[in-house]
Amino acid sequence: MDKLKRFLNGDDRDDDSSTGIIPNLDATSLSWSTRITGFIVCFIIGIILSLFGSLSLFLHKGLSLFAIFYTTGNIVSLLSTCFLMGPVKQLKRMFAPTRVISTVLVIVMIGVTLFAAIYLKNAPLCLLFLILQWLAMVWYSLSYIPYARDAVKKTFESCIA
Repeated sequence: MDKLKRFLNGDDRDDDSSTGIIPNLDATSLSWSTRITGFIVCFIIGIILSLFGSLSLFLHKGLSLFAIFYTTGNIVSLLSTCFLMGPVKQLKRMFAPTRVISTVLVIVMIGVTLFAAIYLKNAPLCLLFLILQWLAMVWYSLSYIPYARDAVKKTFESCIA
């Protein structure tokens, strides 16, 4: 647990300290328990929003409402990690060279899902974008686990070959 605390507090080597124009939005100004509590609360709110979306499907409120709740839940869950590292450090990690493509894919899929749900009101297209959004979120999440994406690639390669 101490290793995790040190990592989240910035005692790793891949982060530059932010100085100059960027304000100090570092999570270290919050206590460890406050950061964990904020993360858990925000993450649970994200899950609840996604569950509301699922409930809207069962109540026949439409795929668009499901997509809006599900996507909002994903956004809130992503933002919950800002409590652990701080928003500036989280953004730096999101756009690190190893995960910039997956981050951009997640953002694009969130945008097109909301576009299809709110403006186009096209249920089949919305469902397609929801599936692609889920896949993009999984790929993005795997980028934080060492060697996870390589393991997934090799697994799919062995299944295809």
